[in-house]
Amino acid sequence: MKYANPVGVITKNSLIIRDIDLLSELARLRLVHVYLSITSLNESLRQQMEPRTVTGMTRLRTIRQLTDAGIPVGVMVAPVIPGLNEPEIPAILQAASDHGAVSAGYTVVRLNGAIEQLFTDWITKNFPDRANKVLNGIKALHGGQTNDSRFGIRMSGEGPGAHTIAQLFRVAHQKYFADRQMPAYDLNQFRQGGNFSLF
Repeated sequence: MKYANPVGVITKNSLIIRDIDLLSELARLRLVHVYLSITSLNESLRQQMEPRTVTGMTRLRTIRQLTDAGIPVGVMVAPVIPGLNEPEIPAILQAASDHGAVSAGYTVVRLNGAIEQLFTDWITKNFPDRANKVLNGIKALHGGQTNDSRFGIRMSGEGPGAHTIAQLFRVAHQKYFADRQMPAYDLNQFRQGGNFSLF
């Protein structure tokens, strides 16, 4: 609080509740935004995709707890994986809105470096019936590759598949978040420290 530095937090777990008092104080000063990442509300799919994280319902309850404490919360549907969780976008946005979220966003999956082989092994083992469809869907988002480093494109993809995802998100966002937005930071409160140097 000494310097009133604005803070942004994104998490896929509920441990953030431990700091709810501090976050509430920051929220009163309009210095914090919190985002909860929700990949799936299908518990079976969530366990396969993110086995060491809390359930989708626990994340929704976390959104509610933070909202009730006056902390502005958004939801990130991330990563969106064609053929796996893509159809859940509207349901996730509706549930997050119902629990008090004021903002929503999404990112599509991209497989950087060694992640490609890890993901290929995982999808083949867990979803052998649709592994090729999922991998081809990912490539279709990134010009035939599984990864894309281009700033401004890598998070949303391009092509017909990316357009379908964007349209699905846009319609759900208009329905559940049309009258909501993340409050702006109050940057006027920031106080620069004394003689600070990295070197």
